[in-house]
Amino acid sequence: MRIGEVSRRTDETEIYVKVNLDGTGVADVNTDIKFFNHMLRSLATHSLIDITVQARGDLKHHIIEDAALCLGEALLKALGSGEGIRRFGYAIVPMDCSLAFASIDLSRRPYAKIDLKLEGFEIEDTPTEDIIHFIESMATSLRANIHLWIQYGSNDHHKVEAAFKALAIALRQAVSLDPRRRGIPSSKGAL
Repeated sequence: MRIGEVSRRTDETEIYVKVNLDGTGVADVNTDIKFFNHMLRSLATHSLIDITVQARGDLKHHIIEDAALCLGEALLKALGSGEGIRRFGYAIVPMDCSLAFASIDLSRRPYAKIDLKLEGFEIEDTPTEDIIHFIESMATSLRANIHLWIQYGSNDHHKVEAAFKALAIALRQAVSLDPRRRGIPSSKGAL
């Protein structure tokens, strides 16, 4: 099984993350940030990656940032060398009034391009800037290219939920094993 586990303890946070790439989408999430928990559960459900995130800390920003760093690192550990994976994934997902696009390349070259067209400063109990920072931080520690954008939408909650579902489906594709793939999915022989 492709499993990754990461713990992080600082003066600001205490984080534990575990992922199983070959899971069924089980989420065991507790960050004390309700909307963030909701998005992590959605990420697990639609990626079919089992995700455990236990996080506590002094500020929402620190909890979200460090959870992202640990999640990306755990996913990277679970991928190992990347041998046999599809590497690329993409999705288009509607959520009521919103339409989200996601594309990911598990290239070991971190980059994030995010445009969620958020209008408010907070969704439920989560600052919108922290949602964007979560995706950027996860892309960095996962060492992945992540492009995520909203085509249109009128409700920030629906925009973010559509984006997380699209990201989950793209991630599910990218980490999945390709039965025809022999070795590393790169013409240069290394990611």
